[in-house]
Amino acid sequence: MSDTPLLRVRGLTHLYGRAVACRDVGFDLWPGEVLGIVGESGAGKTTLLKCLSAQLVPTHGTVEYDTRDRGLVDIFAALSEPERRMLLRTDWGIVHQNPRDGLRMAVSAGGNVGERLMAVGARHYGNIRREVLDWFDRVELSRDRIDDRPDGFSGGMQQRVQIARNLISRPRLLFLDEPTGGLDVSVQARLLDLLRRLVAETGVAAVVVTHDLGVVRLLAHRLMVMHGGEVVEHGLTDQVLDDPQHPYSQLLVSSILQV
Repeated sequence: MSDTPLLRVRGLTHLYGRAVACRDVGFDLWPGEVLGIVGESGAGKTTLLKCLSAQLVPTHGTVEYDTRDRGLVDIFAALSEPERRMLLRTDWGIVHQNPRDGLRMAVSAGGNVGERLMAVGARHYGNIRREVLDWFDRVELSRDRIDDRPDGFSGGMQQRVQIARNLISRPRLLFLDEPTGGLDVSVQARLLDLLRRLVAETGVAAVVVTHDLGVVRLLAHRLMVMHGGEVVEHGLTDQVLDDPQHPYSQLLVSSILQV
């Protein structure tokens, strides 16, 4: 195992005026590890995810990433905006709750997936198409839909296209923002099984933001509970869910058990 974390976060704080979205968050994420972040709406988890994925510049604190060529660098101090955008197209991936936010709806499903390969230098059309077809198999999409536009797909199918689009470039870090939110329960279950299998097969590290404790139970090795912009509990997922220590964590877990 590497002795350098893939992601190192220290003192991360973001303010909207005087309102605190997240305060003094710190953790290390290791290669291949999945970290879950849970909390109610307004807890600060989405703002935290946006800061981690360079979509939002934090007010204070640092986010360091172990780049392939330069080692561990502060993504805001040491990387330019074009370099951060390149990370998002190549070594990182983001799976949005609404797949329309992560897909180009006027481009074919295959074109959406293949774009990521072109971002990392692929140019041979035949090779790109073969690899896209392989990923259609891996996310359980019919090969004969490769040339169809995603706006004709169901929400669950769009999410599968978005997952394939993000993983085809073999990123080392994946950000998942409520990846099963808004889907029917039966579709959620199949998608979660798919995500769990693909994360294990690819060895990608991931940060998963959700309000659904069932999602983190299945996907996350470690869990952070956020409340009022702060991390109130942090530990192994099963440990936190089976024996929560903080009163808010206890309330969160008991509310699920009572449903």
